[in-house]
Amino acid sequence: MAQGTVQVTHTGTSRWRRRTGEYASLAAALEAASDGDVLTVNAGTYRENLVIQRAVTLRGPEGSPGSVRIAPSEGVPLTVRASALVQDLHIEGQDSSAPALLVEDGAPELTDIRVVTRSATGIEVRGGARPTVRRCTVDNPGGIGIAVLDGGGGVYEECEIVAAGQSGVAVRGGAHPRLERCRVHHTSGAGLSVTGEHTGLEAIGCEVYEVKGAGVQIAGRATAHLTDCDVHRTTSDGVTLDTDAVLTLADCRIHDIPENAIDLRSRSVLTLTRSTVRQFGRNGLSVWDPGTRVDANQCEIHDSTGDYPAVWVSDGATAVLESCRVHDVPDALFVLDRGSRADVVDSDLSQVRNTAVSVSDGATAQLDDCRIREAATGAWFRDHGSGGTLANCTVDSVQTGVIVTKGADPTLERCTVDSPAEAGFYVSAGGRGTFHGCRVSGSGGYGFHVIDGCRTTLRKCRTERCARGGFEFSEEGPLVEDCTSDESGGLRTPTSAAQETPAVQTATQTVGLLGSVPAQQAPGPAAPEPAATRASKEVLGELDALVGLDSVKREVRALTDMIEVGRRRQQAGLKAASVRRHLVFTGSPGTGKTTVARLYGEILASLGVLRSGHLVEVSRVDLVGEHIGSTAIRTQEAFDRARGGVLFIDEAYALSPEDSGRDFGREAIDTLVKLMEDHREAVVVIVAGYTEEMRRFLSVNPGVASRFSRTITFSDYLPEELLRIVEQQADEHEYRLGTGASEALLKYFTALPKGPAFGNGRTARQTFEAMVERHAGRVAQVGEPSTDDLTLLYPEDLPELV
Repeated sequence: MAQGTVQVTHTGTSRWRRRTGEYASLAAALEAASDGDVLTVNAGTYRENLVIQRAVTLRGPEGSPGSVRIAPSEGVPLTVRASALVQDLHIEGQDSSAPALLVEDGAPELTDIRVVTRSATGIEVRGGARPTVRRCTVDNPGGIGIAVLDGGGGVYEECEIVAAGQSGVAVRGGAHPRLERCRVHHTSGAGLSVTGEHTGLEAIGCEVYEVKGAGVQIAGRATAHLTDCDVHRTTSDGVTLDTDAVLTLADCRIHDIPENAIDLRSRSVLTLTRSTVRQFGRNGLSVWDPGTRVDANQCEIHDSTGDYPAVWVSDGATAVLESCRVHDVPDALFVLDRGSRADVVDSDLSQVRNTAVSVSDGATAQLDDCRIREAATGAWFRDHGSGGTLANCTVDSVQTGVIVTKGADPTLERCTVDSPAEAGFYVSAGGRGTFHGCRVSGSGGYGFHVIDGCRTTLRKCRTERCARGGFEFSEEGPLVEDCTSDESGGLRTPTSAAQETPAVQTATQTVGLLGSVPAQQAPGPAAPEPAATRASKEVLGELDALVGLDSVKREVRALTDMIEVGRRRQQAGLKAASVRRHLVFTGSPGTGKTTVARLYGEILASLGVLRSGHLVEVSRVDLVGEHIGSTAIRTQEAFDRARGGVLFIDEAYALSPEDSGRDFGREAIDTLVKLMEDHREAVVVIVAGYTEEMRRFLSVNPGVASRFSRTITFSDYLPEELLRIVEQQADEHEYRLGTGASEALLKYFTALPKGPAFGNGRTARQTFEAMVERHAGRVAQVGEPSTDDLTLLYPEDLPELV
């Protein structure tokens, strides 16, 4: 029942036919109206289901927007089937099976309408309808915001979806709407969803954000064009394409995405122009399946927040990057699987924490006129069938320029590697490769390093200022023609021993920069050269000087004695007992586990058991990858960095979570067990963590527990030991404990809660730092402080117990 009246101005072709009338209900007014009539509705709530079938104007009173509420108890509140003008209405729907506003025909204009509902759809457009919708708002936590279906279309300008229980805008069934300057946010489904053959969407200047799902979803042969749009703050992928979908993004910004910024599958095609992709948790571009293709031109992909490659191309997909920039990412470009291909032209890959370009499993990469800077590895061709071409590319400020392994066979032409920390070009494990006109300068290692007798071809290559030598071949195999170096001497070319190249340094036998490289081993810095090792007694003296840890010291000494006596027995021609050197450290944080692991490595180096004794500390994030196979790569990389020293895995129990599901931590454990067996003399492995959690970890894999000789438990520090740590810190930093400070510290450490957050030695150091800070605040108020004022710490400098 109406709470107001409807005034109708009847308008004809002649001014003499103008007349007015008032009606008690909207339905009656609409029934009496003719084309061109204006229906002005007084403020109130109308519990009617309205149908507009003539080209009338229906509006609320001027100056009172939203004062007219159309709110029936069920059904569709407003249906439009003509080219009417509807404005300044507030529509409320209560029927979860029906839309709140339905447009079925004509080209109506809907302006300044607010739809607040819990309907199946806020605004639904279908059939031949082509509305113009301006400044309308939809709040529909029960369903879709705007649905354009079954051949519908129209233009939607400055509209806003403030909430949707499903997709913000859903387009399907051959519909083709156009969105201009619209905002879609707080949806429980995709922000924009376009599905079905002959279905399309055009969006200009729109923003999609705060979406529980994908920001933009195109599927089932649908097409879409987005220009100058923003997609950000989703809970799933930013943009997804599936099953022959086609999407064009121009001048768009995809950012703050926890998963893939853009994901393409099943023969979908994406054209990306002058757009930026940043702050993504997985891949910036993820491209899968044969026939799937992305063409990116003048785009920027940067600032990854996760640990995944920025561009991922696999399963036969194709990616083309032209004049693009990829930077500040863990890995820039990964191309995997036979049939997969990446073509990169005139692009920059920089500030890459691991590998700029990785090609594996038979994939191909073509890079022309590209620049790679500040990466661990410039390009890595990993295995048999993997290849492609690098032409006129520069690689600068990397650990290793280009790696070729396991039968990979790329072609590199006129490429330059400047200032690599290790080798410029490194070939091993059956890798091949043809290098023509390539140059290495300023290498911290070798220029070209070829081991394992690899059948590599080098023609007209040159090296300059390479610290360890220009060309190094550990075995016969490489074919070398017209290669030069700025070092004196001749190059040994096993395929033509009589050939002389006076300007090239003579190669020498070597084990190789990275040693034997297994399948898909991730690159990493080479193990350090042995430093001048301290005598075991000196290192044991440092261990003894540590506060507390009495049982730990006894265990380490007993193990050291066993190794030392075994070594002497071997020197005397006697059998030596086999001693497993791998250890398990259990205990709370801050009890000195990392420090003892470092000293243990030094002791083993001093006894000649390890080459260098250096410590490589890793955790789950360093070992577990995001894709099948990548975990083995990372674990192998960490193991290789630790060659000759100690691999220390902190919180190792995180590799075997109780609810593992499809977790890849188990793969890391399995890989580690095999490496410990295959290279038992090369690396000592120490796993560490909380006591109970480490017991569970050791039970996961039958081979794990058997690889470790003993478990050493690190007990929590006693209050007296924490006091000694503070006293050591004070002495090191030239402070002293004043009267009563020692007693106050003992009481403080006794009363301090020893829960999970308790840091043991770290807590003691933090306590000292807090005392120094409070001391500074106190002494700063003294005009002319004495030496005692500047050095003495008192009970009042202690932080308060929380």
